[in-house]
Amino acid sequence: MNSLLFIEDDDHIRLALRLVLEDEGYRVREAADGRSGLAAFHAEEPDLVLLDLRLPDISGFDVCRALRAMSIVPIIMVTAQTDTQDMVAGLEAGADDYVTKPVVPKELAARIRAHLRRAQLIGAADSTSPSEIFGDIDVRRDQGLVFKGGKEVSLTKTEFNLLCEFADYPNIVLSRDQLLERVWGYDYLGDSRLVDAHVRRLRVKIEDQPDEPRLIVTVRGIGYRLMPVI
Repeated sequence: MNSLLFIEDDDHIRLALRLVLEDEGYRVREAADGRSGLAAFHAEEPDLVLLDLRLPDISGFDVCRALRAMSIVPIIMVTAQTDTQDMVAGLEAGADDYVTKPVVPKELAARIRAHLRRAQLIGAADSTSPSEIFGDIDVRRDQGLVFKGGKEVSLTKTEFNLLCEFADYPNIVLSRDQLLERVWGYDYLGDSRLVDAHVRRLRVKIEDQPDEPRLIVTVRGIGYRLMPVI
């Protein structure tokens, strides 16, 4: 049984979604603020975290950064419908995905299943798969590891999946819609900021000059392309 940690200060939202997620077969641990959420995470690392960005003590952004510094656990942030800047900032802080309030339970459950499925696929990767080299980037799918110039790069599960998707199609332009479907695992009909934010974070970790990328390049008006030779 997969375990979830739900950090949310609204008692009614927390109770309602906990009941829904328990009906889906998950074990749900709750926390009403950032400090207790981090303590709960330390006590028993869950398989996925649901994180409200507006918490009464520690900022949800700081909680997200703290979780990301210690773990690659999938993080789905919960944000208000109109908080566009919060959504982008949450992704930049290390969240893998987001849902907006009021939360649609079936949509949330689908996203959780997609992230957990991809996390399991990384753990069950074929140990015979070869290393893939792109310039000074070495992708080792069997281990879920990436190295740059011989040094390990710390990627989240979503960042790793995104890089692997690019590696599957070198020199081919992938649209944002294609990346949403393949990496996030559902037919997501939203804006492109989810993809763009993760590409920016991935570039910071694997590009020599993230502001002038030479590995993952932007194809204006379409999406992105992996250039196999820097």
